[in-house]
Amino acid sequence: MRVALGVSYRGTAYQGWQSQPGGRTVQDQLELALAQFLDAPVRVMCAGRTDAGVHALNQVVHLDCEAQREPFSWLRGTNRFLPEDIAVQWCRPVEEHFHARNSARGRRYVYVLRESPVRASLEAGLVGWSFRPLDEAALKAASQRLIGEHDFTAFRSAECQAASPVKTIREIRIGRRGSYWRFEFDANAFLHHMVRNIMGCLVAVGTGSRDADWLTAVLQSRDRSLAAPTFAPGGLYFVGPYYDAALQLPEATAAMDWLP
Repeated sequence: MRVALGVSYRGTAYQGWQSQPGGRTVQDQLELALAQFLDAPVRVMCAGRTDAGVHALNQVVHLDCEAQREPFSWLRGTNRFLPEDIAVQWCRPVEEHFHARNSARGRRYVYVLRESPVRASLEAGLVGWSFRPLDEAALKAASQRLIGEHDFTAFRSAECQAASPVKTIREIRIGRRGSYWRFEFDANAFLHHMVRNIMGCLVAVGTGSRDADWLTAVLQSRDRSLAAPTFAPGGLYFVGPYYDAALQLPEATAAMDWLP
């Protein structure tokens, strides 16, 4: 049978999602826990790989196994073997043609940014930081320059393995609660470092170092060297993918209420 799981994790202690020889990745930890629960080797496929230090609220994975378990047993059994900063949030049986990555209609990310003269302490590793004040109107105006289908080469890392740099950003929403800014990104797919590179440019505009026309010029240049430096990973959260409603897969977890 094929099973889909929703997984949340704090990425601070891990070298990203994708399995590596050292074993200190989220995928390695999850596969180890599942193997202990099922008493058999397990490989999982995720909806979207995250970098070192990046978090996830509803990472979706699928796996094939012969074991028959109730959804509640999957949660309790797998979480028993996981470290405290990784937890399975839900489990659903799915059809054999379901694919966590290829079946997704889109993906969402949130970046949480603290605006303050001093760096974070309690939230260290969980938020980005700007010590300069940000202009909300400038941020929103600039973000709209990125909506639609574009070649996002200027916001793509050199290590990106995507077949095409052309992606469609459907929505960018920006809001503020006290000292904390929330940037929400919705797209059909994202390139490696794409959100963090966009964040670097948006913060440059928001602090007055650049203007919205500069952001448009960067986008059209398709030249990564013209964009701002990659922003810190700690404030980035993979909210998760979304699928056809007929699949009835959860798109929310409790941690989503925790974010500013």
